[in-house]
Amino acid sequence: MLHIYRQITGLKRFDPVIIAQKRENEHRYPFEGVRIIRKPRTHVLRRFWFRQLRHQPWQISNAEVSELLSVLTETRARLLHIYFGHIAVHLLPLIRAWQNPSIVSFHGADVMVDMNKPAYRKATLQMLEAVTLVLVRSESLRRGLIDLGCAPEKIEIQRTGIPLEEFPFQERTVPNNGQWQFVQAGRLIEKKGLPVTLRAFSTFSKQHPNATLIIAGEGPLLAELQNLARQLGIAERVSFAGFVSQEQLRDIYYRSHIFLHPSQTGRDGNQEGVPNSMLEAMASGLPVFATHHGGIPEAIESRVSGVLVPENDDPELARALLDAAQDADFLSRVAHAGADAVRKDFDLQEQAHRLEEIYLRTIGTSG
Repeated sequence: MLHIYRQITGLKRFDPVIIAQKRENEHRYPFEGVRIIRKPRTHVLRRFWFRQLRHQPWQISNAEVSELLSVLTETRARLLHIYFGHIAVHLLPLIRAWQNPSIVSFHGADVMVDMNKPAYRKATLQMLEAVTLVLVRSESLRRGLIDLGCAPEKIEIQRTGIPLEEFPFQERTVPNNGQWQFVQAGRLIEKKGLPVTLRAFSTFSKQHPNATLIIAGEGPLLAELQNLARQLGIAERVSFAGFVSQEQLRDIYYRSHIFLHPSQTGRDGNQEGVPNSMLEAMASGLPVFATHHGGIPEAIESRVSGVLVPENDDPELARALLDAAQDADFLSRVAHAGADAVRKDFDLQEQAHRLEEIYLRTIGTSG
């Protein structure tokens, strides 16, 4: 994931080694220190045995633990940082076997999804007890882990970092002839609130028929969203751009007037931390219209550095957009304040430096 790649490559005082099961898009994300540990031939059977027969989250085998320990020893690793809570659950035998400290990062869905299943909840609590430190992207995720049973003193907030030099602020102006362009970027999944986006845009476009909407991203809801756009009569004004490169996405940002991100809690409990695409848009000068959801209010103060509406409320989102379209000064104010908020709290260099301080402190504590 791009935000993880940015964080790892932003480290200056550490020499990170990446351990993964496969590597993709190497040309897009160059990095020398990658070690591939292939899935064993028994992986599918092991997952089936744990999930279907024992009704538990699967965990790695003794052979995998031994192979991973060999890599950690060979690279003289002093700290293990595991990204995503559910991955740490799978790696619990390694965490217990290794003598050095382990850190786990939670990012959103990995806090709440499947926690209604007793066996998964139990395994997650065991993992949280075994690791040295827990990092979360937002205060809302911190509260979720405390509610789950994690010791509060074990949790620290580690914000997502945005490379500000890649998203210089650019003032937007009210478009001529009502040619507003909205954009939303992210995975096409339930928690992104994309049906709310389409319905709010449909209402807005009744008064501004020259408005357009770009939805950038891939995901399982594509066909459903395309069908909804047709039902709403806006299919010709909505572009489903699919996967776009970072360069293409930046170009879309600078051609657009408003960024939409009406996140919602999924039926499986999936929630946002602080969305990366939203922070990038804010840094670039796009006014952001989002929801009171997850960690979003930790980045946006409503009607100061953006606009927040309740979850699943497309009429309220449409009203907010229609009102803002009549108030260029308001859009300019929230755009400037949003960019200032990202510079203050989500600068990649500062967040990478903070992560290094956490690493140093954790290694020092372990002796």
